[in-house]
Amino acid sequence: MDLSNITINSHSSIKLAGSTVVYCDPFQITDASRDADLVLITHDHYDHFDPESLDKVCKDDTAFVAPATCIDEVQAYAGDRQAIGLAPGQQVLIDGVRIQAVPAYNAAKSFHPKDNAWLGYVLDLDSMTIYIAGDTDGLRENTAITADVALVPIGGTYTMDAKEAADFVNALKPKVAIPTHYGAIVGNPTDADLFEDQVNKPISVVHKLFV
Repeated sequence: MDLSNITINSHSSIKLAGSTVVYCDPFQITDASRDADLVLITHDHYDHFDPESLDKVCKDDTAFVAPATCIDEVQAYAGDRQAIGLAPGQQVLIDGVRIQAVPAYNAAKSFHPKDNAWLGYVLDLDSMTIYIAGDTDGLRENTAITADVALVPIGGTYTMDAKEAADFVNALKPKVAIPTHYGAIVGNPTDADLFEDQVNKPISVVHKLFV
C-alpha cells in the first residue's frame, strides 16, 4: 500500500484503502461509501466513536476492533457483526491485517486516563507497518514501536502538542510521520508546519489533513 491510499477525513478520522479497507475513528463522514472491511475504535469519546459516521462507512460484514473497556458499547452498535475487544499488548489477525493494540493515555492530564486502557494500533497491511497513535501523550513505552508510517496527534490540550509530537516522532524514527488531531476541535493549521519544522530528517512529514 502506498501513501496515496492513506487519507484523513477530519480530526483523527483515518482511512487506509488497502487490499483490506480499514477506518480508524470515523468522524464527520459526509459520503456514504459503506466500504469498510474493518473499523478500529481507539476510545469512546464522541469524536472517535461516532455512530452517525459509522452508518456511512460500515457494511453488513464490517468487523470492529475496540478497547476491551469499550467493547460492550461497540458491540451494541455492531449487532451481529464481529467486534473484538483488546487490551494494550494484545493482537489479532482479521482479513489478513495484523492489529496490535498499544497504550494511548495522558500521563499528567485527566482526559485519557491510563486506567481506561484505551488504545492506539499498529497494523501490518500490504507490506507496510502503520502506527495510529490515538489520543495520547508521547509515551516512552511507545517509542519502541517499529513503524513505516506513524499518524500522531499534534493539537495539544487533549494530546501531544506539535513540539511534543515532534520529540516523540524523533524518538520513534518512522520513515514517514503524518500529523492528526488538529484544526477541527483543538489546534490550528499552523501546528502542522511547526511539527514538520521540528521533525528530524530523514523522517518525512506528509500532510493529509487540510483545514
